[in-house]
Amino acid sequence: MSRPGGAHQPVLLPEVLRQLQPAGRKRLLDCTIGPGGHAEALLEAAAADATLIGIDRDEGSLRRARRRLKRFGGRVRLFRADFADLATVLAEAGRKHVDLLLADLGVASSQLDDAATGLSFMVDGPLDMRLGAAAKRTAAELVNELSETKLADLIYRYGEERYSRRIARAIVAARRQNRIERTLELARIVTGAIPVAARRSRRGVRPPTRTFQALRIAVNDELSSLEALLGLLPGVLAPGGRAGVISFHSLEDRQVKRCFARLAEAGAVRRLTKKPLTATADEIADNPRSRSAKLRVIERTE
Repeated sequence: MSRPGGAHQPVLLPEVLRQLQPAGRKRLLDCTIGPGGHAEALLEAAAADATLIGIDRDEGSLRRARRRLKRFGGRVRLFRADFADLATVLAEAGRKHVDLLLADLGVASSQLDDAATGLSFMVDGPLDMRLGAAAKRTAAELVNELSETKLADLIYRYGEERYSRRIARAIVAARRQNRIERTLELARIVTGAIPVAARRSRRGVRPPTRTFQALRIAVNDELSSLEALLGLLPGVLAPGGRAGVISFHSLEDRQVKRCFARLAEAGAVRRLTKKPLTATADEIADNPRSRSAKLRVIERTE
């Protein structure tokens, strides 16, 4: 989230610092560095000679992080990559293990506010949604080329949208007239497909939210990347090292929860948060984006 003037506002920052305990830790890793808000706070709290590796697949986010972290000089190394390729990044950095790992799975506000990304249904832009070079198909290609059944399944699976079939039917009917290429056009179609009474009962969740989420996840193969990252954690964390993952929807949180439970049962880690930590009422009032954020943390056992 952004403050007035554009300063990035990282979510759940007090909980991240309290749970990951950066003081005294020397090898830090931010898997989703974004504009660098969490990374800056971690470096400030860590040992004076601590170093940080930052990863992001978005070049714009890396530029912002580079500016924000410039004062730390050579203590910071940034890589443009998907965190699923963490092993390759660490090898390039000459590092096998880290003492602290953070992955904030949310989309940066700077990306949402940029109409060119096509992520937001609040501004008009091309229906793109690709967050990195690895993403090959745009959201427009999915919307215009998938069959009605596959489109409905995608919206239901990744958006948990109960009206997925109605939405898919409306999209297919609209694209018969003209190809759907713009975000506001798709938002209008989705909103019209959802019953008026259902729109009113969504407790602040706007009608297009789940459909746009589903398309973004599919375009960027986000759940597969998360699965790859979670599988790497036991080998990446040094003994006593801590890892925290901030998720923003139930699909991610379930995946993290189940993985952490399996690792704990195998004796590889200790779960420090059996229930996810969430934002306080004050933080939500100050930063509405934190409303859906959930933090889970583990510690590598000896």
